[in-house]
Amino acid sequence: MINLFYVSISGNTRAFVKRLCAYADQQHAKNADAYQINAVEYSESVDVSIMDHPFFAMVPTYLDGGDGINNGYQEVMTLDFRDELDAGNTENLLGIVGSGNRNFNAQFGLTAKHYARRFNSPVIGLFELRGNDEEAVKIYTALTNYQKDFEQRGVKRALTH
Repeated sequence: MINLFYVSISGNTRAFVKRLCAYADQQHAKNADAYQINAVEYSESVDVSIMDHPFFAMVPTYLDGGDGINNGYQEVMTLDFRDELDAGNTENLLGIVGSGNRNFNAQFGLTAKHYARRFNSPVIGLFELRGNDEEAVKIYTALTNYQKDFEQRGVKRALTH
């Protein structure tokens, strides 16, 4: 089972998670060894025990304007989720999946990149807005590969050693 802890502001991330879980269920129906996904959406009242086990985080990108390079790299809207991760057990955080709008160039997926640095966990995939079937396959494959790697090695991949 892959544990996925995510935040959705406008519903785009939630829609992608539904698509991703549906694809995982299809794969599991074909092969009982294929991972299913236990997805938990963050809210102020959510049970955060998902962080007691290896998990992935998924975050949308909402920034304060600018170009993401010289300015406009301050995240907004996902701060409560970030604070929850700060307070939780990020030793179990295996990786970050991010979303955004490719029209914003350098800002695309920037929140996921910030989280990766902050929590020393790799960005394992990015998707645009609500995502599509191709992105769901790509993200599922990445989640599966990282989960298998963790189960075999017993240690998460990190940005630094």
